[in-house]
Amino acid sequence: MRRNIVSTSARWFADFSRRKPLGAVGAVIVAFTLVVAIFAPLIAPSDPYRTHADQIFASPGISNLVGTDQVGRDVFSRLIYGARISLTVGIVSVLIGATIGSAVGVISAYFGNTTDLIIQRFLDALIAFPGIILAMGIMAALGKASLTNVIIALTVVFAPGAARTIRSRVLSLKEMDFVLAARAVGASDWRIMFRHIVPNCMSLYIVFFSITVGFAIVVEASLSFLGVGTPPEVPSWGGMLSLAANNYINVAPLLAVLPGLAIALVVFGFNLLGDALRDVLDPRLRGT
Repeated sequence: MRRNIVSTSARWFADFSRRKPLGAVGAVIVAFTLVVAIFAPLIAPSDPYRTHADQIFASPGISNLVGTDQVGRDVFSRLIYGARISLTVGIVSVLIGATIGSAVGVISAYFGNTTDLIIQRFLDALIAFPGIILAMGIMAALGKASLTNVIIALTVVFAPGAARTIRSRVLSLKEMDFVLAARAVGASDWRIMFRHIVPNCMSLYIVFFSITVGFAIVVEASLSFLGVGTPPEVPSWGGMLSLAANNYINVAPLLAVLPGLAIALVVFGFNLLGDALRDVLDPRLRGT
């Protein structure tokens, strides 16, 4: 059974790579980053929080592959743990936001009328704010820079977009024959929504998730860069970039270059993967 699953998955990925080579590149980048994040304690050569007063701004070498920062912490280890922070914030916030937003979108579109009007006006108010400004406002209201608060802020930012995206799909699905047939045999509204409509929205959900994770990583890095994201001692790529760019760019430029490259590479990978999944999973684009 396990061998059949592995064989089927390998064939699917081979076909996916043949049809969407750039998407396969994005999948490899994302998979590599996930492995680094999951096994960070095993990969990192040293404790990313441990300081060494005698190794401040040490040059790259055998003991410190890419050097140390302003308090002697190993930059390579902090980059590895930064992958865990960025992916945790990106994946968790988008997963929660997309799930809540999708549920709201399904309910709004299915019931329509006053329910749809009220929900959509509330979503309009949230979407009117640029994502980074809304996230900063929520962080200010929460009052403390922490990983949990960043996830909460990003969840609120991404939920309206998911709701609008899924709503547009449900508006067409609810008029299709299989939904009308389910309603005719007496199925309840909730059964129709979550047994017949939601499964037909999963491909759109997956595409939204894969594309938005990259944006979530950028927003998290931006919040940390501005000093309202993760705490300064946490090895996040945005925080590392902010500290180095503002204070040590002339002394140790690698401190700013490496986190920036890491952010760019991971976001690039998620965008490539998301675009490819959109083309593969969207029936209207399967021929392209």
